[in-house]
Amino acid sequence: MDKELRVIISGGGTGGHIFPAIAIANAVRRLRPDAKILFVGAEGRMEMQRVPAAGYEIKGLPVAGFDRHRPWRNIAVLAKVWRSSRIAREIVSTFRPDVAVGVGGYASGPTLRECQKADIPTLLQEQNSYAGVTNKLLAKKAQRICVAYEGMERFFPADKLLLTGNPIRQNLMDRTLSRTESVKSFGLDPKRHTVLIVGGSLGARTINETILSGLNLIRRQESVQFIWQTGKYYSREIQTRLKEQGMPGNLVVRDFISNMNEAYAAADLVISRAGAGSISEFCLLGKPVILVPSPNVAEDHQTKNAMALVNKDAALCVADTEARLTLLPLAINTVTDVSRLSTLSKNILHFARPNASEDIAREVIRLATGKA
Repeated sequence: MDKELRVIISGGGTGGHIFPAIAIANAVRRLRPDAKILFVGAEGRMEMQRVPAAGYEIKGLPVAGFDRHRPWRNIAVLAKVWRSSRIAREIVSTFRPDVAVGVGGYASGPTLRECQKADIPTLLQEQNSYAGVTNKLLAKKAQRICVAYEGMERFFPADKLLLTGNPIRQNLMDRTLSRTESVKSFGLDPKRHTVLIVGGSLGARTINETILSGLNLIRRQESVQFIWQTGKYYSREIQTRLKEQGMPGNLVVRDFISNMNEAYAAADLVISRAGAGSISEFCLLGKPVILVPSPNVAEDHQTKNAMALVNKDAALCVADTEARLTLLPLAINTVTDVSRLSTLSKNILHFARPNASEDIAREVIRLATGKA
């Protein structure tokens, strides 16, 4: 009988890192129910709530990312990195993992480095088409690097790469949900075209400001309705402004949508940032999407994510600087064009990799058991 499998999964900061990490953990558990899985994240970040809610133990590090715009602040950051490395060493020594998985984000750096120093096999999961700094630093001593885009040998040793795609939240694959019932669950009319607007787990200021400035245009639409996730960070400000300007009857506003499977089932078209995790969800679900890449990310990687689809006529893209003028008119024109929606849906499905979680989990298990 195989000995107990012990796995550390480290990283986080945003839903784009956390949801794949949890999906990998769930897949490892499906393949090896005996597995002991420990998460290591950053104190005060989303993972410290999301991971326990998914049923896993997590340890927090006092780590912080480097401030690219105010370098004088990085003295304190270096001190946090040193403390985090010491804590990570203790975690690794106590937990004694057979393998460690890094999903990106600065929290994974100290943990994966300590595992590599202890000759524990490491696997990296890179979600984006432009590799993150932490993963690039860890790649030299990693045994396997699972990626979602072709051409990643620009950043990593080609012999370590495995094209798996990105893991997504398992509940999104519920095919029993009908569009009609999902639209009704939001109190909307199934006979109208539905646009879902999301800005990621934390929200997106440009997208939110675009919707607020376009309330009169939204109000005038007789055949189009909107579901808008604002993000909790912006919720109070938006509610105040909606009271001042009046809420259109064809607009439903939520600060956070927990039942995203229903939201996607209801949507004929999605407006979203171009995070890798979100894009993977759109690909698997065949969702027509207008991407608005965030300009506030390293190496403008969201634009690169978006263009990988746009170049294959699998998505539309609006630059952040142009969103206020063009985003809503483009969305309204697109969602009412059934032929265009069909083309976008068919083309984005070509990018889908539905077995990503299991493929990565098998690699994790192979590394842990010495069968890689």
